[in-house]
Order: sequence, then structure tokens, then C-alpha cells
Amino acid sequence: MEFEIRLSGSVEVRVGGRAGPLGPTKSRAALAALAWDAGRSVSVDSLVHRIWDDHPPATARDTLHTHISRVRRALRTAGPDAPAITSRTNSYVLHVDPDRVDLRAYTSCVEQARALKGSDDDAALQLLERADAHRYGEPLAGISGSWPDHLRATVGETALIAAMTRAELLMNAGRFTEAVPVLAPLAPEHPVDEALVGLLAVALHGGGRTAEATRLLQRTRQRVIRDIGLDGGRRLHRIQEGILAGIPAGALYGQGPRRLPAARPGRPVPDNLPRDVPWIGRREELRRLTSALSEGGGEAGAVVTVEGMGGVGKSALAVHCAHEVADRYPDGRCFVRLGGHVADRAAGAPDRALTTLLRVLGPEGKELPQDTEELTAMWRSLARDRRMLVILDDAVCSEQVRQLLPGASPTAIVVTSRRRLTGLPGARSISLDVLPSDDAIALFERGLGATGRTRTTEIADIVRICGYLPLAIEIAASRLITRSSWTATDLLRQLTTGGGLEQLRDGERTLEHVFALSYDALDPQEQLVFRRISLHTGMEFGPHAVAALTGLPLSVTERALEQLHIRNLATEHTPNRFTLHDLLRKYARTLADAEGTASRAAVERLANFYISAADRADRLVHPYRPRTSLNPDDSITLPEINDVHAAENWLIAESSNLSDTLDWITSHGSEHQLALCVHVLTGLLDMHGHLATAEPLLLRAVEHWATTRNSGAWARALLDLSVARSHRSRYEEAISAAREALELAHAMGDSDLESECVNQMCIPLWQTGRYALAQALQKRAHDSLVHTKNKLQLARSYNMLGITHLHLSENDAALECFNSALATFTEIGHTRGVFNSLNNVGELRTRTGDLKSAEHVYRKAISLAARRSDKREQATLQMNLANALIGLGKTNEALTLSQTSLEVFRAVGDRRGEALALNRIGRAHRAAGRSEQAVPLHIAALTLARSINAAGEVVDTAYDAALAELDTGRVAQARAHFELSLAASREISAPTETARALRALSTLRGSRTAVQ
Repeated sequence: MEFEIRLSGSVEVRVGGRAGPLGPTKSRAALAALAWDAGRSVSVDSLVHRIWDDHPPATARDTLHTHISRVRRALRTAGPDAPAITSRTNSYVLHVDPDRVDLRAYTSCVEQARALKGSDDDAALQLLERADAHRYGEPLAGISGSWPDHLRATVGETALIAAMTRAELLMNAGRFTEAVPVLAPLAPEHPVDEALVGLLAVALHGGGRTAEATRLLQRTRQRVIRDIGLDGGRRLHRIQEGILAGIPAGALYGQGPRRLPAARPGRPVPDNLPRDVPWIGRREELRRLTSALSEGGGEAGAVVTVEGMGGVGKSALAVHCAHEVADRYPDGRCFVRLGGHVADRAAGAPDRALTTLLRVLGPEGKELPQDTEELTAMWRSLARDRRMLVILDDAVCSEQVRQLLPGASPTAIVVTSRRRLTGLPGARSISLDVLPSDDAIALFERGLGATGRTRTTEIADIVRICGYLPLAIEIAASRLITRSSWTATDLLRQLTTGGGLEQLRDGERTLEHVFALSYDALDPQEQLVFRRISLHTGMEFGPHAVAALTGLPLSVTERALEQLHIRNLATEHTPNRFTLHDLLRKYARTLADAEGTASRAAVERLANFYISAADRADRLVHPYRPRTSLNPDDSITLPEINDVHAAENWLIAESSNLSDTLDWITSHGSEHQLALCVHVLTGLLDMHGHLATAEPLLLRAVEHWATTRNSGAWARALLDLSVARSHRSRYEEAISAAREALELAHAMGDSDLESECVNQMCIPLWQTGRYALAQALQKRAHDSLVHTKNKLQLARSYNMLGITHLHLSENDAALECFNSALATFTEIGHTRGVFNSLNNVGELRTRTGDLKSAEHVYRKAISLAARRSDKREQATLQMNLANALIGLGKTNEALTLSQTSLEVFRAVGDRRGEALALNRIGRAHRAAGRSEQAVPLHIAALTLARSINAAGEVVDTAYDAALAELDTGRVAQARAHFELSLAASREISAPTETARALRALSTLRGSRTAVQ
């Protein structure tokens, strides 16, 4: 008959759907206290505390025995298979399968669902449905006390986790509307839980209830700040920024009054500062500018430059700061327009600026000199003992500014310029970038005023299209104001579809004119570089790529880029890595498009450059890969890439651009170009875990080479496809692709290619437990390699042979192979091979129980692998180290390493690695005495391993699941998993694992443990 112990709702023993008699509340509390720890020993003191809190009666122990007797009678209603309660030294044990206890089954299902989330979402949702079926009401209803309260809180936290997991699963599937009712009832119960509220807000946003989401975020963030201070609510703020920026839900996973300056007696105080405006943002830049000015004093006033692209707000910042610190400069504040981009004057001549200064400062009616030197002398004489603040706006160059400095004077100078000014003695520099999103939105709202014609989401889109550039935002707001019939929707439509820069005009100003002033100041070569970099397929670029776009010599290109950087038309965030502001890029693109076919030819040269350079780098990083040759383009200058380190660094720096190049060729190139491109980039895609997403392109490459009957390129494309399929745990398809490549290589008589095909085929054979077959294939390949001089391939063959020996428990042969591989890899300087061999030695040491040696070897391998960017390899090493650390009792570090590895494997779609990492996490929990947490992790790992036919992992995960189940009283499940491990190990001829499972089953049969 169906038997169950219920702890949710009224505590009951149910047999055949009917509740048995339990008696008074304390008896029900006794059953709950034992059932919550089903299969585990519970001390008498703990039972007394759980039933009576801290005020037990004097006869508590005798009374406890009475209650236990009542519980035993209730359990006997289950018949001959009724669970037993045994008494041990000062403790009791309820021998029942924990899954027969509703709340234990509930928490187990929730934990299993969490473990499967991201790998098998459908199975995880089914587990959550099963979990719900085990809850019937409030836990321990009608029973009061601190322990019942604690249990209710624990189950409540599990319920919260279950709801959030369910919502995440629904949202992963794009079912945002369904996620809202899952989360919404919990929000009032957890009003400052940022994770819950953030998830609910994203669900609301995804369900089209964006306004409701933003109100929820704002309300919660205010409460969080009130409760924990100004640093609170950062997560919610980031989500709100994303929503306001129009990011799809799926992609989201005080100024006081100033003191007036005091005039010095007998001296007029000049002040021609432009009007200040209500200030928004730039708090850090304003602080830096104010701080730099305060460093001046005494006989030497500060000199500060404010630099940035046109329209970024340099003048506004300088003027606002001058108003803010006016009280520090009692002798005056002067604003002088240098007109660096006015076409009707001689650039850089200081006479006009000196004349302006002197007219502001000098005695009325006094005639000014005409000679520049005399003007300078008069200016410095007047400024010698004055504490003034002078803004020199829109400087042309450093030389112009140098002639306007006041010399030995307490007068402070603030210079604004579109150029980066160097050579000014003692000058401090502040570079302005565009506004943060919140400040950009506030600036637009201030410019718009209270029109009532905008929505927050529309404003966020408008300022994003404006590139967060202050001038563009002000023009956009001004344009909306002047069109009284428009709403923000109309403006947004115009900006989106009406031509971009052309729409950023308000009658008096156009952003295009501002940019044109900067462009016109460039020489022809600089103009060419500026135009062509707008054609770059990525956001960041280096000089070699620009040289390919322009056809100019590299040295000329570098000088032009330096000038663009100096003029703030290009930004250099890291050495020799440049970017363009979005609006500048659009402006430059309009100029480049006018070149017609020359633009198309430039982009094709760029694509050829990236693929040629990537081919050079990848040959150094992955020297064992069989290669399909490219057609060299002698007109392209490639970067100096002469060693593995330089090649790795170049591939890391250019990875985004290479991905963009692949996208461009996919859309615009020929099938031949695409086949070459995806072949060249296979190694890079593998390093970054993107091979799975590139599989359709790999298939197109295979089809192209098959159509052209290029057998060598065809075989190499099949090998690339096999690697991708292996990493997606599609082992049979991987074996099939490698076998087809092997047949082609054999027909061509290409022994090197044959060797690589065998090596690739052995990997999925090993991963599916066909160790003997993999060994036989590898031995034949090894025998032919012994007579060649290809040490790299020979070392790789030794390594794979060692793996097969290891899994067949031929440990001495395995160690001999690994040492041979390690020695050869070390001799030829192949770092990747060295740390992979060390990893295998570590695995051997772990299997033979030499855990300290294994730890040492793994840490050495990790230190070598840290120089590389292959996330999967590093995650594998960390996970394997974790396994050794578990045996050494270092469970905290092991848990951290395993969880980090799990995130990487899930990110790159490596389901076998995911199963291994889940199992390692389970092992760490069990070693730390948390077997209840370990069970669902092992089960999830086993589910994954079976779904991909990873036979070796099935053996281990089933065995580990059985151990954890045995710890938690799930004897029947443990026996079933020991038997599964035994059958799987026999199937793959793994003698050590077979013997291990037989011992466990023998011990289990001889145990007196009651089986439920």
C-alpha cells in the first residue's frame, strides 16, 4: 500500500491515502522531529528541544519514550514493510526512505531542478511540478515552538528558491507573462529581496508591463536605500537602466547657494562668464576640475585643460565650475573664445584673445598696443597680482595657449579644446566622455520641460540614438519643443528612420556642422583614415586594420590615427586600440559611402587582413591542426606575430573583430571565402567556447569542399565539424565526421592527416567509454608516427594512449605514456601539451590515492594554463583539482572551483563537462557532511551523462549518487544506482569500477540497514 509521512499541513502518517492515528500534538511533533532527519540519527537532547523548546518538563525523557511508542503504533499501519524506529545510544533513528517524507521529497525535487536548470529546462520544470505535489499546506500546522518555526522558515526559503527557479526557466523559454504570477505573490513577503524583485521586474518588462516594472524597481530601491544606505539597490539600478535603455527582457539576465565674491577695494571686478544653467551629471569631472583648481595658489595659479570631442560639453563644464568657485577668485572671472574652429580667422593667433582679456581687465579709455609682444606684456602685468579665473574656450593648439598664460600670477586658467593639448607647463588634463545613461535622460528631460509628451522608455531610446552626447541631446530636445504637434514617438521615429545625423538639427544648430568643422581641419590623409575607419566591421581597431582599409603605408596610417586621437575624433582606451563615437562613425560613414565601389573594396581588404593575420596566429597557437592554405594578398601588411605568446595575445585582442569578420563574410562573402574563414577561426572559436554556435557554418564549409572535390580541404572541414560535435556531446555524429575524414585522408595517402583524424576520432570514443577500440586505433597510429619526425603528433598520440590505459586500469602503462608525452611536449616547448599531460598525470595520481602529489601536479598545470585563454581547458583543470582536494578534506576550495567550472561548461555548451562539474559539487557537499544536498546534484549529473551517452561518467555519477543516497537513508535507490554503475562499468570493460560496485553491493547485502 502507498505509504507517506506528511509534514506539510497536519503531521500525519498516511497509508493508502488515509491518515493513521497519532494522538496528541507532542506525538505529532515527535514524528516530525524524526521524519525531517529520516535515515539519520537524532539525539534525545535534540528531540527534547524540538518538542518542548528550552522548557522541557522534568520527565521529558520518559515522556519522549511514550510519544515514540505512539509513533511506532501509527507506523505499523503500513503493514509488514512499515518503517522502524530504532534506539541507539542516547538517540533514535527513523528508518524510512526520505522521499517518503513529503517535505524531504519536496526539497529534493527543488534541488534537482536547480541543478538541471540551464542544461535540461524541461526536466527541471517537471521536477518543480513534482515538488508542488508534495506540499499540502503550512509545514507542521498547529505545532508551535522555535524548531517548528525554523523548519517553516527553511521550507519557506526553499519555496522562494523554487519559485525563482521556475520563473527563470519560464523566462529562459521566453514565457515572461507566465513568470509574473509565479513571482508576484512573493514580492510583498520579501520586499527588499533584490534578486526576487529584479527577476519580477524583468518578467514584467518582458510581458509588456514596463511601466509597472520601473515603478516596482524605483519603489523597492528607495526602500533598500532607506534600510541599508546609499550603496544599496545597485542591482536594481542596473536592471532599471537596462529597461530604460530599451534592452529586451531576454538580454537583461544638490546644490546649495554660493557665496558672491568679495571685491577688492578700489579695483573693478570683471565678470563676463556666460550664464550658468541648472546642472546635471558630471559630478566626478566637476570634482576633479574643482580639485585641480584648488591646487593652484600663491604665486602660481593652476592650469587645467578640459578636452573632448565636439559637443561633449567642455565649455559648459568649465563655465559651471567657474560659477561654483567664483568666491575663490575675488579679482574676476573672464571667458575668452579662442574660436579654434571658426573659419574666418587665423588659427592660433593670440592677438584677439589678448585684446579681449585686456578690454575686460584694463582701465576704460586706455588705448591697447597692436604688437603681440606688447599685448602679452600688458596682460601679464595686469594679471601679476590678481587672483582671477580665466576660461580660454576652444583652443586650437598648445602654442596658442602658451602665449596666453599669465606667467607668475595666482590667476587660474581653464582651457577647453577638441585637441589633446601637450607641452603646457604644470597643466592638469581632464578628458570628457559622453554622459552616463541616467544623466543623459535627465539632460533631455530638463531641455524638454514639462511638456507631458514623453515616456521614459522613449527618452531612453532617444538619448541612446544621440550617443549620450550632450549637444546631440540638447538639439533633440529643442527640436521636439519647436514641433508642438510632435510627441517623443514622432521624434524617435525620425531619428530611427529619417537619416540619423540629418535629424539632429533645431533650426540654429546641426550636429553635422559641428563634426564638419573638425573634419575640415584634417589633412587629406587624415580625412581618408577618418572616413575609412567608419567601415570597420567592429567597434575597436588597430593600425594594421586601418592600413588595410585605406591602402596607406602602416607608418602613414599610424601618424594619421595619432592626429585623430589628438583631435578627439578617435579614442585610444588601450595602446594602439582605437574607437569612434557612434555619431562620429555615422558622420564618417556618410562621407565613406560617397566613395562608392572604393568602400566595398576597402571592406574586402579588411576581411582579408583579419583572416590572413588570424591564420598566421592560429598556426602558432594550434600547430597540430591540418591546414587549408589561403591565397596571400601581398598588398596587406600583417602584424608581427612570431611566437605563441604574441599569437595568443593578438587573437585575444582581436577576437571580437574576427567574430565580426566571420559575420560579414557569412552575409556578404562567397562560399569559398566562408569555408576558408570558418576553417581559420575554428581554433579561436574552440578557445572561446563558440564552436557549437558555428556548427551551421562548418556544415556549409563541408558542403562547399565536397562540391568542389577538394579532398584535403574537405577532410579538414570534417575534422573541424567533428570537434564541434564532440564539444556539444554529440559523440556518434563526431565519430562519423572523423571517420569520413579518415577515409578521405587514407585515399589521398596523407599520413599526417590520417594521424590527426585518428586522434580526433579517439576523443569521442573515449568519452563514450569505448576505451579498447580507441586504444587499438591509437596504437596503430602511434606505430606509424614512431618512424616520423613529427614530435608534436607523437606526443599527442602518447597522451591519448595513456588516457585509454588509465581507464582500462593499466596504470603503469598509462604513467609511461604520460611521461613520454610530457617529456616530448616539454622538449618542443608546447605549453598546451605540457599542462594537458600534467592533468592526466594528476588524474592517475588521484585514482591511485596519491592525492598530495595529484594536488601539486594539478596546480602546476593550472599555473601554465592561466597564460592561455581557453576557458574549457582551465575549467577542466580546476574541476579535476577539486576532485583531489575533496579527498584531502579541502572541501570549501573544491566547491568554489567546481562551481566556477560548472558556469564555464554551461556557458560553452559542454554537457559532459557540466555533468562532471555537477558530480564534483555533489562530492564536495557529501565530503562536508551535506549528503542531502549532494543527492540531487548527483542525480542531475547522472541524468545529463545518460542523455549524452557519456558512459564513463554514468559509471561514476551513479556510484556517487548511491553513496549519498545511502548516507540519507535511501537504501533502495542506493542499491539501484550501485547496480547501474556495475552494469555500465562492465559494458565499457572498466575493471576497477566494476570491482568497486561489486564491493558496494556486497557490503549493502550484508548490512542490517532496513530497506524501504
